Amino acid sequence: MLRHIVSNELFTTLIVFGLLIVATAKLLSPKRFNDFILILGNYNYLKIYSRDQKFFDKFDGLLFINLIVSTSIFGFIIYEHITGNKIASASSISRLSFTIGTFILIKILIERLIGSLFQIDSLIDQYLFQKTSYKNYLGILLLPINALLLFSFQPTLTIIYIITALLLIINVIGLITSYKTHQNIIKVNFSYFILYLCTLEIAPYIILYKVFITK
Repeated sequence: MLRHIVSNELFTTLIVFGLLIVATAKLLSPKRFNDFILILGNYNYLKIYSRDQKFFDKFDGLLFINLIVSTSIFGFIIYEHITGNKIASASSISRLSFTIGTFILIKILIERLIGSLFQIDSLIDQYLFQKTSYKNYLGILLLPINALLLFSFQPTLTIIYIITALLLIINVIGLITSYKTHQNIIKVNFSYFILYLCTLEIAPYIILYKVFITK
């Protein structure tokens, strides 16, 4: 039985917006998009397109916008289910999207700054491209997931845990792929790698978690 969707009009609009953004990315670069969709089982995408990477890439930029929107929707679905409070509004989703986007961009800029300081710009650029590609892939996966949670399945904690675990596994696959690519460098500089991992890959999310649970 389909769920009542009157209260989900805002989410519907955002999902359609996300679909339009993804469709635009596909129209701009159809071959690249087809390669991108197979990224989990085909590392050629990372090898081929990392060579032509630019500081601002239209294809990645469009998918990044979808990632922010899709992540915001998923976040509100989880929050509303857990708390029972229907707080979604255009302003609240805009604030959350802005926060997510700002957080990711600041993190990327810090990593680029570190690359410049240690004169490993090309290495950091390649690493960020790989990591961003997998995150953008998660944004595309969230489009049908959000639609199903809103209009077909009643969210339960079990379903939310399964989906979250799936997303985390894909993100971990992306990180492992990046680390395997640079494993020789990591072995030589293992202590710096651990420091980086704790400082930029773990600490920011712990801080965010602490901020949200204390509100």
